[in-house]
Amino acid sequence: MSRIAVLISCFNRREQTLAALHQLFAQTRISLELLTVFLVDDGSTDGTSEAVAAEFPKVHILKGDGSLFWNGGMRKAFDAALREDFDYFLWLNDDSNLYPDAIERLLACARDYEARNVPAIVTGTMVSPVTGERTYGGRRMRPDGLRLEFDAVYPDPVAPVECSTMNGNFVLIPVIIAKTLKNLDPVFRHQIGDLDYGLRALRAGFRVVVAPGTHGVCSDNSRKATWRDGSAPLNVRWKHIMSPKGAPPREWLRYIRRHFGWRWPMYAVSPYLKALLGRSGK
Repeated sequence: MSRIAVLISCFNRREQTLAALHQLFAQTRISLELLTVFLVDDGSTDGTSEAVAAEFPKVHILKGDGSLFWNGGMRKAFDAALREDFDYFLWLNDDSNLYPDAIERLLACARDYEARNVPAIVTGTMVSPVTGERTYGGRRMRPDGLRLEFDAVYPDPVAPVECSTMNGNFVLIPVIIAKTLKNLDPVFRHQIGDLDYGLRALRAGFRVVVAPGTHGVCSDNSRKATWRDGSAPLNVRWKHIMSPKGAPPREWLRYIRRHFGWRWPMYAVSPYLKALLGRSGK
């Protein structure tokens, strides 16, 4: 039987975090004893840690000081899990509520690739709780190469779909890939780290695939009052693009120079131009 480390990072979303854990421990067709949860509470002030400890005493709670953001929190959880003996590492966002058979279906997909000696990162697809439309999952780079854009990859009902990389909402990583790539890159604080990890996997000769079907619900993040919000004032857009939740230059340059070859200078200014011009970015 496969042992799975579940990695979660949270901050001041007590009810969402508890709901995600309830759905996690309601999974069917897998032994819940094989799930070990490493949850990083990045300095929550809303009683998240206390509530989790009371309802889920077996969850390993790791503390942050409020400066970790998503990538830092997931790195901390990943680091703790890598010190132990697991077969898979599962990234799970605390705002994602899983369908009862979600993990079992990701496992089946991962094992199928392993049986063919082609280990793969397997990502699940999240849908909107309101519209049912895809919100997060696999992403594929546009083939023209003229713009740095990733299209959403929609799942097939019965067959896995290969992609370029993935959002980090619900992702299963076999131990051979985790031991090869190690942890998320510490240069990234909030976003980009998940996209970078998938692209690193491809470069190392592994696959990244979208599992068949959909796996849970997660609302799409609003672009309101972010650098992608064309209606926001320029100073607001610029402040947000330079923040950890935007595209800080050091992080953005590491990402594009690592993965996009001779085109990186062309891509270097793209998010900043979009922010200045008030255009939506992906």
